[in-house]
Amino acid sequence: MSLAEKISNAELEIMRILWREKKPISFTNIRVELQNTKGWEKSTINILIRRLADKGAITAQKQDVLYYTPNISEAEYIQAEEQNMIDKLYDGNAKNFVAALCHRGKLSEADIDELKAYFQMGENEK
Repeated sequence: MSLAEKISNAELEIMRILWREKKPISFTNIRVELQNTKGWEKSTINILIRRLADKGAITAQKQDVLYYTPNISEAEYIQAEEQNMIDKLYDGNAKNFVAALCHRGKLSEADIDELKAYFQMGENEK
C-alpha cells in the first residue's frame, strides 16, 4: 500500500494546505485555516497532523515552533490515487475507465475531441 493510499480525506485537507503554500507551515497557520473553513477543533487538527507525521507523509521541523512540510508532492498523490481507483474499480485497465466515462455521459464532445487529439499526438511521438 502506497503512502498516498494511506492518507484519509481529513488528512488530505492538511496536505492541500501544505501543497498550496509550498513552504513550511506552522501548526497555528494550519489550525486557523481549518478552524475557519472546516470548524475543526485544535485537538482534531493535532491528531490529523500527528497521523500524517507517523505515516511519513509530512515532516516536522523545529524552529521557534514546529513547521510542517509534505514528503509527497501533490502530483505524486494524485497519480497514486488515480492508479488506486483504476486498479480497484477497473482491474487496472485505464481504457475501461475512460470508456465508462464516455458511456455515462461524463465527457462532453469537446472532452472527447481533446482526448482524441491527445492520443494522436502520443502516437506521432512513437
